[in-house]
Amino acid sequence: MPHILDNPAWNALISGNKNLSYGNDEVKYFDREVSPFVAMKEISEDHFKILHELLPHSIPVLFISPERMEFPNFWSVRRLIKGIQMIYEGDILKEISYDNIIPLKTEDVPQMISLTKLTDPGPFGLRTIEFGHYHGIFDRDRLVAMAGQRLHVYNYTEVSAVCTHPDHTGKGYARQLLKHQIKRMQSEGNVPYLHVRSDNDRAIKVYADLGFKTRREIYFYVIQKPPNPLKGA
Repeated sequence: MPHILDNPAWNALISGNKNLSYGNDEVKYFDREVSPFVAMKEISEDHFKILHELLPHSIPVLFISPERMEFPNFWSVRRLIKGIQMIYEGDILKEISYDNIIPLKTEDVPQMISLTKLTDPGPFGLRTIEFGHYHGIFDRDRLVAMAGQRLHVYNYTEVSAVCTHPDHTGKGYARQLLKHQIKRMQSEGNVPYLHVRSDNDRAIKVYADLGFKTRREIYFYVIQKPPNPLKGA
């Protein structure tokens, strides 16, 4: 029987991220300034046609699949990112207090975008902060590390945008931010999970050391519809 995390974007768009969703009962997507993820209830050519018609732009989007797949020829596959989905199976964390970790606000978004462009933890846009609970560490007025939440799938919450400026690696900032996120999620009765590129051995080791276990391989497809309308659909 399929697990709800086999189709995390869809199940987030109909549950914890419902307030950010667009689409209909078969296909859904986020505003492009929030997230590039698109999703569908079930994978089918008809649903890809519906998505093609409903999506209001021709900018590349992200589609998550639990398996390798082929796409209808009216979608162009720009890139395949092989990933690993991990779920937290560690201890219930005790109350943690890191004085250097502070909530991030709208006025911090330019620095958040700059940091994610530099470190590439995944897509981050002008409104990604609306997923909630982004926290960071500053060196004076400069944001040097951060982590937040993204896809909220019922009682599972995704840790996202974990990144540290290259000048500040080795200081334990990522672990501090991860523990802070795990504790917050646990206090709300949720199970932390995350996605990581399968070739990111360093990050995978950090996550495993903290108590995350690999659940499965997962695939992120960067796809794009042609600028011309779909014909014959």
